[in-house]
Amino acid sequence: MIAEKPPRKLKYRSIFISDVHLGFRGCQAEFLLNFLHSTKSDYLYLIGDIFDGWEMRKKAYWPTAHQEVVNCILQKAASGTMVVYTPGNHDEVARAYCSQSFDNIHVLDTAVHATADRKRLLILHGDQFDTVIKISPLLAKLGSSMYGQLLFVNRLVNRVREMIGLPYWSLAGHLKHKVKNVVSYIGKFEETVVNSARAQHLDGVVCGHIHHAEMTYFGDTLYCNTGDWVESCTALVENQDGSLEILKWAELAHQFPSLSLARELHAVDAS
Repeated sequence: MIAEKPPRKLKYRSIFISDVHLGFRGCQAEFLLNFLHSTKSDYLYLIGDIFDGWEMRKKAYWPTAHQEVVNCILQKAASGTMVVYTPGNHDEVARAYCSQSFDNIHVLDTAVHATADRKRLLILHGDQFDTVIKISPLLAKLGSSMYGQLLFVNRLVNRVREMIGLPYWSLAGHLKHKVKNVVSYIGKFEETVVNSARAQHLDGVVCGHIHHAEMTYFGDTLYCNTGDWVESCTALVENQDGSLEILKWAELAHQFPSLSLARELHAVDAS
């Protein structure tokens, strides 16, 4: 009998993810589990809103797939991956542990990552530069609630698409590109975050928060946003030569067998 080959893994120097929102019904934990099981890296950066404390205060929601995401991250840390966690506004309670380390997991308010080709990148969630959160936390939470309703519609749309054989599609992401005020807000956020990196004489910045995956230059300063795991299912990765790219995992997941396991976990919770 010929032994089955173990599932292939994509190997990177670094992986950057944010805005997972574990504990929120809109979290695409199945896609994230598939991604984590299908990849390997020396560094794993968790750039805020990994947990959704705002939602969990309203109603407890913690399905098996969400716990499996946590377990997988802990296993990676135990296996030698350096995990750096920079909390965001939805998991701000973790900021009480900044500058502390738990085994191979390091909690920091901000970090600086050096790529293989010697770029120095500021790592932070980005809510520090969100004027809505600073001026009116209540308004920010109201906006988060409305966003959750939009994501509920997004899930219904994608269930229908899956039934008729169409791939995953982000309704929320589509609307972001169409609404002028949202586009303007994203542009101002990007400029403000980039200016923070410039002030520290760094080559670029990697952030999250606005759920909009992007990699572009503002002058000679690199701006990277990892996106999220409630709409677009995206991650930023660093290759062994230091080059960076954004992976759209919803388009790649079907190539990796571990997605079936994640869907089985989802089915168990739904039964």
